[in-house]
Amino acid sequence: MKPWPIIFIAGLLAGCAHFESQPLRPDKSAAQFDARRLDDPGLEKFLERNSGGETLHWPKTKWNLSELSLVAFYFHPTIEVARAQWRVAAAGVKTAGARPNPSVTVTPGYDSQIPGNYTPWLVPVTFDVPVETAGKRGKRIAEAEKMAESARWNFVSVVWQIRSGVRASLLDYTVAGRRAEFLAKQFSAQQQIVKLLQQRLDAGEISRPELTTALIALNKTQLDLSDARSKKSAARSQLAGALGLSGAALDGVELNLDFSTPDTSALTSAAARTLALRTRADILGALADYAAAEADLRLQIAKQYPDLHFGPGYAWNSGNSGDNQWSLGLTLELPILDQNQGPIAEAAARRKLSAAKFIELQSQVIGQIDRAVAGWRVAEQQLKTGKEMLTAELRQQKSAQAQFEAGAADSLDLLNAKLEFASASLAQLENESQLQQALGQLEDALQSPLTLAASVIRQTQKNSRAAQPISKHEP
Repeated sequence: MKPWPIIFIAGLLAGCAHFESQPLRPDKSAAQFDARRLDDPGLEKFLERNSGGETLHWPKTKWNLSELSLVAFYFHPTIEVARAQWRVAAAGVKTAGARPNPSVTVTPGYDSQIPGNYTPWLVPVTFDVPVETAGKRGKRIAEAEKMAESARWNFVSVVWQIRSGVRASLLDYTVAGRRAEFLAKQFSAQQQIVKLLQQRLDAGEISRPELTTALIALNKTQLDLSDARSKKSAARSQLAGALGLSGAALDGVELNLDFSTPDTSALTSAAARTLALRTRADILGALADYAAAEADLRLQIAKQYPDLHFGPGYAWNSGNSGDNQWSLGLTLELPILDQNQGPIAEAAARRKLSAAKFIELQSQVIGQIDRAVAGWRVAEQQLKTGKEMLTAELRQQKSAQAQFEAGAADSLDLLNAKLEFASASLAQLENESQLQQALGQLEDALQSPLTLAASVIRQTQKNSRAAQPISKHEP
């Protein structure tokens, strides 16, 4: 027996993929999650690749928004989900480009009535070679490419959403911390005021209600201070979750959000719309979804035209040359009863649905931008007014200090001036917080700065984290 058939079959099997079991181990992945830290060597390399040429001092003890965003891009599990979805869609392009395999049919037969033949066995062999028509393969690839593009934009959207979550959590943490600091100063001033009023009450200089009012204010400030500290602790835990870390990973580091704001004097709703509708990932993803639906409609229309099947055959009669047969076959489906009208109608309806979804999303984005720009302008004006009031309170405190030093005012007057300034500082902190919230809403509406997300998309697509719950295999 010749070895060529065995060699041919072995060659085919060698090119086949083989299954490799990768069981999930919840205990191991949980332990790896708890072990994540901000001094991770893999995180250091990731930051170096995306730091924009800045010198990286490692290990870091102070972290800002940009750096924490990169931490989230490195650790957050949702990034892995979006990346995996992108790879699934990208693998679909390879599937769409696959050509149909030919097939072979062997149908041994038995005929004892063949005269002069030394064996009654017949061995007919028939081949089937499918040929796609009407450019179906190219249309199938085009649809898969648009679906992969949509998955890519979904990945970008996830990157932005994670960055937005980090910013919101960091803002809450920073505001709660600063609020606690101002309340602590206010509480200290009120304690001194209560002490002075108690002395005056004991001396018979004031009535009991004056001291009671001060005590009520002191107790309220104490409750506010406790609430601010509690909110700071909760915001810290929320920030850890937004980074994809445990709360213990943030121990011993300083976290702060820069309250400086960009110059948006030239920003209008029209300019913001133009920017967002050209760069927002969800808008571009919706356009890719529509293009995929349109490509699917083209494919379904092409499927009206039947594919060809060439079927050459050979019948071997135990080497009897007088009885061997060659045949040529051609199979063509007759589109008489069904011309793929159902799938065509479904594809057309899906295209209309994609168009409607895009229009809906576009209107939502426009409304979000208009609200964000208007909210930003209002917050800017409130901050400006608050600064004027805070400046006035600062002048008042300095005046009380000067009068106290000159003997024209007593310590209670100075403490009341300090208390008023602390209250004004708290009010201004609220204005700054509202401005930062408005800035976050404006950035969410524009999905900008996109430079931060774009700088790490390629890296987050192809780089594995050092703290992987399971081994990663590239498609």
